[in-house]
Amino acid sequence: MKIAYIIFDGITFLDLIGFYDPVSRLKSMGYFKDLEWEFCARKKMAADHFGLRMEATRIDEPLNEFDAIVIPGGYGTRQLIQDQEFLKWIQTASSARYKISICTGSLILGAAGFLQGRRATTHFAEYSTLRRYCGQVIEERIVEDGEIITAGAVSSGIDLGLFLCEKWCGPEAAATIRQRMDYRG
Repeated sequence: MKIAYIIFDGITFLDLIGFYDPVSRLKSMGYFKDLEWEFCARKKMAADHFGLRMEATRIDEPLNEFDAIVIPGGYGTRQLIQDQEFLKWIQTASSARYKISICTGSLILGAAGFLQGRRATTHFAEYSTLRRYCGQVIEERIVEDGEIITAGAVSSGIDLGLFLCEKWCGPEAAATIRQRMDYRG
């Protein structure tokens, strides 16, 4: 499986890293040896609103070769839902089996057209914004609707990562990774 982690200016890195940590352990702990990932962006560097920066490993390339895309949230999502070029780029992931978001990353999934008629969640302050894009806003931590999997609020990234560890490799893998992370949430 090949994952595209989407990064952008205004990202909340906790969304990304909270998810990335447990999922990357699937590979490092031998549960999912064929797991690969790239950090994808429209430009070389992405920064959060405090100035923390991350360099993309793939720049402005189509996302159609990935099995999953993961879109974190952050203040930048509010601008990106209006950015038609960015949304067209996200739409190149239409063939990805899984479309995953953390926090307000679901607004991008919605603006790109992936949430039509679907159930989804987001940060509690953005439920009304998400309603424009999906069939039903669910006020829960993790919402799975087929290949669309969304998580609400910032700290849900870890929970979502562990959820997918279990989905992809089973409860034993998720429990062992949770224990290694000493995560008690």
